Amino acid sequence: MAEKIRVLLAKPGLDGHDRGVKVIAAAFRDAGMEVIYTGLRQTPQMIVDAAVQEDVDAIGLSILSGAHMTLFPAVLKEMKAKGAENIILFGGGIIPDEDIAELEKEGVSKLFTPGASTEEIVSYLRSAVKNKSDDEQII
Repeated sequence: MAEKIRVLLAKPGLDGHDRGVKVIAAAFRDAGMEVIYTGLRQTPQMIVDAAVQEDVDAIGLSILSGAHMTLFPAVLKEMKAKGAENIILFGGGIIPDEDIAELEKEGVSKLFTPGASTEEIVSYLRSAVKNKSDDEQII
């Protein structure tokens, strides 16, 4: 049997709205994944430190504050500094299409906007982790 997918969910910055990330956490748990939710007002360093310590497959950020163009790159930079580029970084929030394209170019794996279904997000994460595992076995 395959190991459970381990995902860390976080709310970086000053955004205090956490209902959506809690819905996603429940969907991942219902899908058989292990979920670590770090809570509100996390710094990029706190998020990456927790992800490395917990040996997660993926980090999911929920950003509704408009600070996505600062926070996602800061987490990516911290991941690189900690040698954690093998962890999938994805997220969601209120993010304009042009910003999504830019962030995905910078290394964010996938971004979801309001209206994305929990099934779509669960399916994406399963596929991304499987593809990452397949790539690692080839190397």
